[in-house]
Amino acid sequence: MAASSYPASTVRTLLETGLVTAATRAALQARLLAPAYAPQFLEPATYDLLRAVATCLIPQPDRAVPIELAPGVDQRLARGGSDGWRYDSLPPDREAYRLGLGGINQSAQALFQRNFRELEPAQQTTVLQRVQEGNAPGEIWATVPAGRFFEELLAELTELYYAHPLAQEEIGYVGMADAPGWTRIGLNEREEREPEESA
Repeated sequence: MAASSYPASTVRTLLETGLVTAATRAALQARLLAPAYAPQFLEPATYDLLRAVATCLIPQPDRAVPIELAPGVDQRLARGGSDGWRYDSLPPDREAYRLGLGGINQSAQALFQRNFRELEPAQQTTVLQRVQEGNAPGEIWATVPAGRFFEELLAELTELYYAHPLAQEEIGYVGMADAPGWTRIGLNEREEREPEESA
């Protein structure tokens, strides 16, 4: 993880100001203060598999407490909600996630004779690379296109990561401070509320 572009706590400081609307503040604070989560849709073992896949795809070695990504996926699936798009070659999201995660375990078993969560990090990476490339072993991939499932999974995990205030601080994003609107939109123009970049 790269050093922050803006000082630490930039987003958290902005959340305490009138520059952020009440609805945005509530949403971001809920992400910061998320309690321990028990899966609502996925079976516990499948949920733990999703957590392991998320850790492999979006590692956070410099965080004492990593941003949890699996709860966002599970909550959406429990609601029956959509993430806004779906390839027509994939089944509906609930089925796609159950099958796709099962396919990852099948591939791990075929390649290394162990479930994905039991593999070494390098082996996990190999499994996910094969899924991404669309040539992973396992009978599930005959009905669910592996590469398409991987793309869907990675897109959702990435979206969840950068929706979190700590990740927004990491990239210097302060767009949530939009209550007064943005008027300085020219090249290299900066609103007074935007922090100076750190060296």
